Amino acid sequence: MSWTPICPVGALRPESGVCALVDGVQVAVFLTYDGDLYALSNLDPYTGAYVLSRGIVGTRQGEPTVASPLHKQVYSLVTGRCFDDEELSVPVYPVRVGDGGYVEVSLERGIADGGHLKTGLAHASGAAALTASAGG
Repeated sequence: MSWTPICPVGALRPESGVCALVDGVQVAVFLTYDGDLYALSNLDPYTGAYVLSRGIVGTRQGEPTVASPLHKQVYSLVTGRCFDDEELSVPVYPVRVGDGGYVEVSLERGIADGGHLKTGLAHASGAAALTASAGG
């Protein structure tokens, strides 16, 4: 699997997203208060705008989510499925903290979960202690 470094993990703020251009694809990367990392397409399929990295991070039914900042459709950070419209989903990507503490994203498909990828990372004590275990 090919990994692209995005930024130092310490540069991410919990419950907010950043956008990175990875091989011509806009990827939104999120860090939750639990210390989990998620990566998905920055493209909101409802509007066609590249805005999900600016969305509102939360949970629905115990699952971490991001709500589009435009019309508030809610997408799972785990699977990419839209909670508000079953016909919508966004690609999710494997994400990890690599050597040197940099967040890395891969555009290659990894472990499927309902046609999407699991991308969350567990942590020991804070964002700096994240370990690379994104299924790849």
